[in-house]
Amino acid sequence: MDMKRVWIYQSNRFLKVEEVYKAEQILQAFVEQWTAHGNQLAGSFEIRHRLFIFLIVDEEKAMVTGCSIDKSVHLLKEIEQALGITLFDRLQLAYRAGGRNDIIQLASQEEFRNLLETGALDPEKLIVFNNTLTAAEDIDTKWEVPIQDSWHARVFL
Repeated sequence: MDMKRVWIYQSNRFLKVEEVYKAEQILQAFVEQWTAHGNQLAGSFEIRHRLFIFLIVDEEKAMVTGCSIDKSVHLLKEIEQALGITLFDRLQLAYRAGGRNDIIQLASQEEFRNLLETGALDPEKLIVFNNTLTAAEDIDTKWEVPIQDSWHARVFL
């Protein structure tokens, strides 16, 4: 059984190519020395769509601890400062208005609600990003999903 745990952080804006490179350098240096109670964690990362940072740990090799999670939060705050971005704004949503192949757009929860209420967004075509996932094996099937298949439906529909 796959025991990879993921944390998904969404930037408040799309990163420039050089910013992605800088973030990758910071993340690579971090995962190479990331430990939990002295045990090396099997950590990895991925940046998708120049917007999302995935931090992944294989918990079959070593379990994540509160201290190791604190270290990762500190790292992400370091990336925020280095790039002038925000990674902890849970009130901002990413979505694709016209289905999976449409461009990704960002909106505050209030803007998103208004777009739905005014009919500017069609719930039948709307794809949202579920950044609350914790199991890495769910990324390909439960991360980028129709709004009806996400927590967003309970809040906005």
